[in-house]
Amino acid sequence: MANPKLAVWKFASCDGCQLSLLDCEDELLTVAGHIDIAYFPEASSAYVEGPYDLSLVEGSITTAHDAERIQQIRAQSDKLVTIGACATAGGIQALRNFADVSEFTSIVYARPDYIQTLETSTAIAAHVPVDFELRGCPIDKGQLLEVLGAFLQGRRPQIEDGSVCMECKRRGTVCVMVARGTPCLGPVTHAGCGALCPTYNRGCFGCFGPQETTNTGSLSGKLTELGMSNSALVRVYRTFNAASPGFAEASEVAGGGRMLVSARENEPEPHKDTADKHTRPKSQPETDS
Repeated sequence: MANPKLAVWKFASCDGCQLSLLDCEDELLTVAGHIDIAYFPEASSAYVEGPYDLSLVEGSITTAHDAERIQQIRAQSDKLVTIGACATAGGIQALRNFADVSEFTSIVYARPDYIQTLETSTAIAAHVPVDFELRGCPIDKGQLLEVLGAFLQGRRPQIEDGSVCMECKRRGTVCVMVARGTPCLGPVTHAGCGALCPTYNRGCFGCFGPQETTNTGSLSGKLTELGMSNSALVRVYRTFNAASPGFAEASEVAGGGRMLVSARENEPEPHKDTADKHTRPKSQPETDS
């Protein structure tokens, strides 16, 4: 039996999540023995035509051309997994969603009339059905290997759905916000980084985006007690996952301008195959009843 075919696609992004795949090194060699990497320009100029059994998609949709291209990729992909904050929440480039993009282009480019771009940066799931979302800026290579392994074994990925605070507890890391008064987004941020920043006495920056259910109102109140101004609250919520619903709403409450459009607005219905046990349409894994 032929190995399943894997394709890796890039949209508006920094390539960091693709590099996480390459950073798997020895583990990637093991995976490569069970899956054919048919298209991965970051790693090879080789190209094998689709259809593909699994597509990994990095980056957000920022041009009309890319909006068309993702439709074509979805059509030739049995399973489609988005990787990273850009693909799952629009990325830091989704700051344009809160302002007038034409003003940005007029300042940055000598000939803005040459620039063809959309007014917003949106997640892949706002355009096509997605089978699984892997968070992070960048993604964690261990989680990526788990997703690939789950695909090969026909099961659902075992990706933690807790908060960064839970990772701190397991590591025995002292809470930087309680013990030192350091502002931290850990209580509302999706786990996955291993509590990297708190381990080095820094507050969480929210790289993995908000949990499915967050209490940003309570956290904002605590951050205000620690001395953060409303403008500082807006900045702390508007970074890698600025347009994700949980963080975008919190920044608006703090006094930031309203988003012109959500990074996930008009999200399509789940793909017909997402009912399979080993897939899911959102960023949280299934739980056994």
